[in-house]
Amino acid sequence: MRSQVVIVGGGPSGLLLGQLLHLKGIDTVVLERKTRDYVLRRIRAGILETGLVNMMREAGVAGRMEKECYVHHGTCISYENELFDINFRELIGQNVVVYGQTELTHDLYDARDATGGRTIFEVEGVEIHDADSDAPYVTFTADGRNQRIDCDFVAGCDGFHGVSRQTIPDSVRKEYEKVFPFGWLGILSETPPVHDELIYANSSRGFALCSMRNENLSRYYVQCALTDKIEAWSDEAFWDELKRRIPESVADRLVTGPSIEKSIAPLRSFVSEPMRWGRLFLCGDAAHIVPPTGAKGLNTAASDVHYLNDALVRYYQDKDSHGIETYSEKALSRVWKAERFSWATTNLLHRFPDQTDFDLKMQRAEIQSLHYHETAQTWFAQNYVGLPY
Repeated sequence: MRSQVVIVGGGPSGLLLGQLLHLKGIDTVVLERKTRDYVLRRIRAGILETGLVNMMREAGVAGRMEKECYVHHGTCISYENELFDINFRELIGQNVVVYGQTELTHDLYDARDATGGRTIFEVEGVEIHDADSDAPYVTFTADGRNQRIDCDFVAGCDGFHGVSRQTIPDSVRKEYEKVFPFGWLGILSETPPVHDELIYANSSRGFALCSMRNENLSRYYVQCALTDKIEAWSDEAFWDELKRRIPESVADRLVTGPSIEKSIAPLRSFVSEPMRWGRLFLCGDAAHIVPPTGAKGLNTAASDVHYLNDALVRYYQDKDSHGIETYSEKALSRVWKAERFSWATTNLLHRFPDQTDFDLKMQRAEIQSLHYHETAQTWFAQNYVGLPY
């Protein structure tokens, strides 16, 4: 089998790359370790930056998103009983949209089906060979048979635990990581959102987030210890704790109900450099992880796809390899800016076990600076809606 580009990973970044390349006449094969149903059952964040929204339009898969998404013109920050709004539209004339990653992935799979794109599910033993040569190839097992695909390039969109990053030799690859000393306990409930905008809450009891998927589906989080177990958190205990961490005016109108999904996620910042080795490119979680505080995970993957798509199109259409040679540098430049924003907002809004009284006073001063200074709010808005590619 042969393809111009092999995409390892059938999540949203791999599918978006495949759709964009298809529109330029570039052939791809997508390899996915799980089943399609498994991929589409995964619950992930759904805040889309301006750049990702525009890429969905460019890929011709924005129809349902445009009809069903929720446009958010700002966000809210609370500290103790104070609540203030950061209005993106007034500050910078932009917005974000809420559209579940599961729905976005559905749209991309439907588009791939419509174009006849090749997708192979339940692959095992994927190995990337000769990525540092002009003739890379990928081997794997599917349907009980050993298979091989020869290609020009490999796009590693297979996540943090995938094989793509590990293919880059240790002597070449350098990894940077910060693990935060807490996690997020999150629940999904069939209840109306408590507010029109997201609320990021800093309280003496720890961080909380009030988010949503649609008018009858809400997503809530509270900061928790890494040692906490899901079974130790009843729905009643979760709702009680959430109410203690948000302003009284918000807690009084919170509609509670049974959780339909509950999970605990650790928080970490992670970057692997470089993001290109020969003809292998890393995209998304294969190369970097951000804390969810700044809503950057899917969006940093999308910016990688933007740079890689541009590089490959220029290579095939213009025989210009400059985009390929500079892909890692361009992608990492934006990744580190997103890492900074996520790191900064995580430090701003959470309680840390080793914080001193001085640290808490400084944290409060930082939040008040964001509350009362337009320059600080403008910086926050520019980063939240997404820096330009």
